[in-house]
Amino acid sequence: MEPAVLGEYYTVAGTGTAEIVDRRSRFLGAVAPAADEQEAQAFLAEIRREHWEARHHVYAYVVEGGRIRRCSDDGEPQGTGGKPVLDVVQGAELMQCVAVVTRYFGGILLGTGGLVRAYSHAAARAVEAAGRVCMKPCVLMETVCDYAQYGRLLPYIAASGGTVEDTVFAEGVSLRFRLPEDESARFEKGLADLTAGTVSARVTGYRHVAYPADPAGK
Repeated sequence: MEPAVLGEYYTVAGTGTAEIVDRRSRFLGAVAPAADEQEAQAFLAEIRREHWEARHHVYAYVVEGGRIRRCSDDGEPQGTGGKPVLDVVQGAELMQCVAVVTRYFGGILLGTGGLVRAYSHAAARAVEAAGRVCMKPCVLMETVCDYAQYGRLLPYIAASGGTVEDTVFAEGVSLRFRLPEDESARFEKGLADLTAGTVSARVTGYRHVAYPADPAGK
């Protein structure tokens, strides 16, 4: 199997929503993870159905590892909605993410500057509500060891940043676990040293896994 094509990236931890009111216009921000353009458009369609009577559904998304970036003002003056929302997404260094801000017009014109601020604010609040995670490419591995080796192997996997996902106890112990991709080569060398070459691990696949974003938000 080939390693993960997309490297480490940040995205939202889940769906997040927020509402702001500016001169009687309501701006409802919503963000969600989206792996590709189809998922982003499906989320937009869901918001449109939920708020079918709203006047505008401004949106932006960055998907497929940043190769696809789209935004739309959805009838608002050019550059007052979609681009500000996209700027929020990119400013938070998010990928695989879609943001939609729905506007219920309140009868008072906000002007171009007011629209930019309102759409930006609603999107930023939704991102804050969702939270951010770091998606790290991980290698999926499996191994078999005896019971004496099992007692040494568990703390070694944990010390390498790994997580055991499944354990089967029989004549020996079968383990399925994941490791950050950049730790896999060091892990395999250390495993050989730890067990005098009697235990090896087999790569079974690759998957991105969510880790907490660091305290600095980077």
